[in-house]
Amino acid sequence: METRFDKTYWESKYRDEATGWDIGYASTPLVEYFKQLANKKLKILIPGGGNCYEAEYLFEQGFENIFVIDIAKQPLKNLKKRFPNFPENHLIHDDFFNHSAKYDLIVEQTFFCALDPVLRQKYADKMHNLLTVKGTLAGLLFDFELTEADPPFGGSSAEYIQLFSKKFTIKKLERCYNSIHPRAGRELFFIFEKK
Repeated sequence: METRFDKTYWESKYRDEATGWDIGYASTPLVEYFKQLANKKLKILIPGGGNCYEAEYLFEQGFENIFVIDIAKQPLKNLKKRFPNFPENHLIHDDFFNHSAKYDLIVEQTFFCALDPVLRQKYADKMHNLLTVKGTLAGLLFDFELTEADPPFGGSSAEYIQLFSKKFTIKKLERCYNSIHPRAGRELFFIFEKK
């Protein structure tokens, strides 16, 4: 399905350094969540990972099965340049919706909000398909009115519950208490478990 935000769109964002969403380090709420993960063998996917400081953080903490997928090649190159030890074959340059491996945990960090809203049901279905039995989708979703023009696209708790509850058990969906300052009051932290 063609959308308003395809490979060319995202490549141009990185080329022009128009990456206002890039905070330059692993997001605080995600770092706090990662600190609670005891199993370093988890197979983890970060879709639409961008420069993916979260992958770098996890790898430095001893998690070795981390995979990043992005439709744009430049951010994957940026991660490899910053962190040469990151396994090359764990950096996947492809459309997320073409991907077919299985993961124990998928981390959501500004991927959902970057997708054309017409793809939201497809996103939920794909996440369910990529997760192992009782696998977890966890991370951050924006909590502000859905906009039409450009990403980031917002949403609400009610919308997310309706979208995900058929295929996921909602373990947590609450206002994020430790958002970075520019996102304070506009993020929800969530943990959804595959049914």
